[in-house]
Amino acid sequence: MIRNSIVLFAASLLMFSCSTSKQVRNDRKMVDGTWTLDNVGYEGSEGDFKAQLFDDASAVCFEGSTWFFRNNNSTGNYTIQPGSLCSGGQRNIRWSIIENQGGGEQLQFKYIDEKKNDIYGKQGYRLDVVSLAPSQMTLKSNVTVEGDPVSVIYEFSRQ
Repeated sequence: MIRNSIVLFAASLLMFSCSTSKQVRNDRKMVDGTWTLDNVGYEGSEGDFKAQLFDDASAVCFEGSTWFFRNNNSTGNYTIQPGSLCSGGQRNIRWSIIENQGGGEQLQFKYIDEKKNDIYGKQGYRLDVVSLAPSQMTLKSNVTVEGDPVSVIYEFSRQ
């Protein structure tokens, strides 16, 4: 009887330690669906930037891209329109929202293939959630350009 109680206690402790917060679950539900990346901007330094985002394409190629997030299995994709500067097409991703150590939240994703297998192992990307509302989402990533900190701001609207 005591042994069963210990096993039950250990299992419940493990289950609760791995669970996500109510806020993260609510935000995952809010992100679920289709979004358009309307604008990619920069903060923290003056000048013009030529950025390659997510080891994929130029920032200008991402403006107008369509992002789809499926909450029930944490998969999705984004689609870049083809153009003279952009190699268009759909990229499959696995995504989640996590709580970072500073108390905020981050959207993280990594590339997957059609069979939902990781393409680059553990390599992925994390974006700070600046704001999240039913029709608008703003994400931010911090980078360094020539030794100076720069924030890349991603402004989305729900389709």
